[in-house]
Amino acid sequence: MNVVAAAAEENAPRYRAFISYSHTDATFAHRLHRRLEGLRLPASTGHPRERLAPVFIDRAELAAGADLSAQVREALAESSALIVVASPAARTSRWVAREIVLFREIHPHRPVLAALVDGEPGEAFPDALLHAADGALEPLAADFRKGRDGERLGLLKLAAGLTALPLDRLVQRDAQTRQRRVMAVTAASLLLSLVLAALLVFALRARAEAERQRSEAEGLVEFMLTDLRDKLKGVGRLDVMDAVNERAMAHYAGQRDLPSLPPESLYRRARVIEAMGEDDENRGNTASAYDKYRELHRTTASLLTRDPDNPERIFAHAGSENRLALIQTTRGNLEEARSRFSNAEALLDRLPPEKNKPEWADLRSLVVGNLCAITLKSGGKAISALDHCREAVRIALAQVDGSDGDKARYALAFHYLWLGDAAAAAGDPVLARQTRADGLAISDQLIAREPDNWLWLEQHAEILLYHARLSRRHGQIASARALLARANADVARLVRHDPDNGYWADLRTQADQLGKEIAR
Repeated sequence: MNVVAAAAEENAPRYRAFISYSHTDATFAHRLHRRLEGLRLPASTGHPRERLAPVFIDRAELAAGADLSAQVREALAESSALIVVASPAARTSRWVAREIVLFREIHPHRPVLAALVDGEPGEAFPDALLHAADGALEPLAADFRKGRDGERLGLLKLAAGLTALPLDRLVQRDAQTRQRRVMAVTAASLLLSLVLAALLVFALRARAEAERQRSEAEGLVEFMLTDLRDKLKGVGRLDVMDAVNERAMAHYAGQRDLPSLPPESLYRRARVIEAMGEDDENRGNTASAYDKYRELHRTTASLLTRDPDNPERIFAHAGSENRLALIQTTRGNLEEARSRFSNAEALLDRLPPEKNKPEWADLRSLVVGNLCAITLKSGGKAISALDHCREAVRIALAQVDGSDGDKARYALAFHYLWLGDAAAAAGDPVLARQTRADGLAISDQLIAREPDNWLWLEQHAEILLYHARLSRRHGQIASARALLARANADVARLVRHDPDNGYWADLRTQADQLGKEIAR
């Protein structure tokens, strides 16, 4: 700061302006006060202060009978200019009039400015503003009314009156300030956009990587549920299948929000639970298996509700109904089992025939075969059971030449046994003998081709026990003993292979009991 500027700073009044207003206009007056003190003057103006600060504003309410306070008088004496907030309320305010008169008495040559906020000048300007002791005056006025100068230009007019700077220079400075502010906001917005774009790219890449990893994991789970599990069924070790199930479930245990998973992921998780339930059944733990099948059923029902016309959802829920029906059969709840088998059949009837898939045909074969069995077990009509069994055989026969023919042959062996029972109940002993023999022949062929397939060996033992019981019932004791001996050999191999398999242990018990019955 140079010497002249320093001297000017030292001799300058304390306040750049004094704002006189009626308290009716207090809101505007205080806003004007803030904006004046915040206004920056152009650089190199020669003014010792860059801002119009401080500006005095009286914040106290004056009592009706009081005179101007000492603080107000002192502020008027220490102000470079007076700004009158002009309005009809100010025109009738004696305090505004007194402040104008006193300021002119103290500083007859200092500027008195008007900020018109309401009404026309004739009804808004106080008389003291328009007249002085030496005659009429025309005050410098900034018109803040809408449609006139407005608040921005009005503020700049007051600043010009307070500083004696050209109005156009202040307007230019204000425009530059606004432009810089817009540029700063634009730059900040651009920077923010770039940051957000970078974050979006990062998030998309992270999401894509997560999707890729999940896809790989889902592919592994799918392999575990299909090819690997089919092979492990042939291996016949529940502990190995448990390890596979646990590994598959570990993938879903890490998912924090299961309902948000894609439908296919939820269905795969349900199929893992189904596999665990199947293994529980093989251990003889039907209660645990039932709980898992109920969870399977709940999931497939939910998925079907979301997408009721999706064939895959229909197929999945039909499989759930079949599972629950089978375990209810084991538990002796034959009516509920029949109802659920019928539900499964009705769902399968909704599948589009032109898109028939091998797995759809396999499930239909199982369901109608189970309807045949449950009808016979519950004492239903033999002819109805016979119709269902014939359909099951027909479907399975159509599948034996397909890519998964052995799976169809495995199912066909059981279907022939139930068809034999239905034929016997319907009074057709010839058909009964033939189809029962066909069932054993198919099982013999499977086990001869792959003797270490433990699923097929399990079936072979079951069918041999079935024929042994049938021979004993018909009084063919020698045949019953021979069939039981073959069954015992199969069961012994099964139990040695996996002593923890509860179902195989139950086959051992059945064989022992049948042996005692034959020996009587």
